[in-house]
Amino acid sequence: MSAIAIITARGGSKRIPRKNIKNFCGKPILQYSIEAALGSEMFDEVMVSTDDREIAEIAKECGANIPFFRSDKTSGDYASTEDVLVEVINEYKKNGKEFDTYCCIYPTAPFLTGGILREAVRKFEAEKADFMTPVVRFSYPPQRCQIIENGQLVRKWPEYKYTRSQDLEPWYHDAGQFYIGNIECLLKNGMSNGVNIPYIMEEMRVQDIDTEEDWKIAEMKFRLIN
Repeated sequence: MSAIAIITARGGSKRIPRKNIKNFCGKPILQYSIEAALGSEMFDEVMVSTDDREIAEIAKECGANIPFFRSDKTSGDYASTEDVLVEVINEYKKNGKEFDTYCCIYPTAPFLTGGILREAVRKFEAEKADFMTPVVRFSYPPQRCQIIENGQLVRKWPEYKYTRSQDLEPWYHDAGQFYIGNIECLLKNGMSNGVNIPYIMEEMRVQDIDTEEDWKIAEMKFRLIN
C-alpha cells in the first residue's frame, strides 16, 4: 500500500502572522510536522502544499518535497482542507504518481511524533477503514455544561445533574493534528462520508494553536513533556 503525507501550510495567517514558520521552542513550527512524517517511515512521499516561497524553502531544508505550488483557488481563506488534498492528489496523478492512502498533517502540530503516525497508519491499514481522525477525551464532562438564558445559568442536559463523573459516557473531540484516509474514497465521496475510526491522543499532546495565548501555552506544555 502506497501512502503520501500532505502537510498543508499556506502563507496567510491572520491571528498569528507567519504562524506556519514561526519559531516554536527553537525550530520553525512546520519542521516538527515534517520530522514526524519522515521519522514515521510510513510514507512514500512527504510533501508540503503551500503558496508561499519562504515556507517552501524552509520545508525543503527540512527534507520535504515541494513539487508544485498551490493554485489561487486553494490559497484563499475559504479553501477547505479537502480542496487542497484533491488538488495535490490530482497534480501527482498528472505526473504519473498515484497513492492508496493519504495522511493530511497540519503544520502547527509540534506534539506529533513519528511513533504516533506509525501507530496510527498501521491501525488504519489493519482496520481497513475509509478515514481516521485523531481525537482526545474532553477533560471536563460536556454532559455537565451550562448555557446562559436571560442572564441565568441553565443546565443543557439536566438529566445528568446527579450522575457521577465516572458513570458518564466519555465524549471526544477532534485533536486537529492529522487525518488519514483512503484516496479512492476521498475522490468519490469527500472527507465526510465513510467509515471513520478514531486514534485516541493523550491530552498533554493536544493543544489548539490559534492565538498568541495558545502559542505560549503550547510551548509550556511542549517543554514539560520534552
